[in-house]
Amino acid sequence: MNIALLTAAGAGSRMGQDIPKQFLTVNERPVIVYTMEAFQHHPEIDEIIVVCLDGWQNILRAYANQFNITKLTKIVPGGESGQESIYHGVLALEEDHGEEDLILIHDGNRPFLPSKMITDCIETAERNGCSVAAIPCHEAMALTEDGIVSTGNIDRDTLKRTQTPHGFRLGKMLELHKKAEEKGICNSTATCTLMMELGEPVYFYEGSEKNIKLTTLDDMDIFKALLMAKRDDWLKGR
Repeated sequence: MNIALLTAAGAGSRMGQDIPKQFLTVNERPVIVYTMEAFQHHPEIDEIIVVCLDGWQNILRAYANQFNITKLTKIVPGGESGQESIYHGVLALEEDHGEEDLILIHDGNRPFLPSKMITDCIETAERNGCSVAAIPCHEAMALTEDGIVSTGNIDRDTLKRTQTPHGFRLGKMLELHKKAEEKGICNSTATCTLMMELGEPVYFYEGSEKNIKLTTLDDMDIFKALLMAKRDDWLKGR
């Protein structure tokens, strides 16, 4: 089985709103609904599980019913950190899923996910055991110690910017989080960084600049523009 595990447990304080960013409404749809719909409409996704900010579970369930998200099977309360929230979701899946089932871990506030990325995530994980979306760095990358003045630079060709979805077998996820507990790693930035902290390789597939993570009000403006955009027919490329 292929299961989408969506993280929607953050309070969204950087957005500066009274409502968590994943529940903000854009064009009469909450952000988290756009994200769920990406997996709902993909033929290779069997189930959706959402790790939700505590107190918002009933609202999320109502949204799922309202917008016909029939693949949603579980809503799990989040933890104190992103790492802990994902672990809550993994443990919930362990109850009734097999170790070979593939989990696609995705940020609930990345609502403009291309269908091709879901397909590539699955194919790369099936081939290599795990998969992480990544895009190249096009900007010059500077090092700094105080945030004011540069101390050097990094060759951007050696860097990748990672995105979600991340694809892992359920058994591997359980193993990964148990190792993290043993080593006292409790607040890794993402599952891919947790893998690397534990000395595990991650395999990349191509991400997308459109797969934007909504963190600030500027990101919300970009998302609204993406919803309205239509590529001109004369432009070459995908």
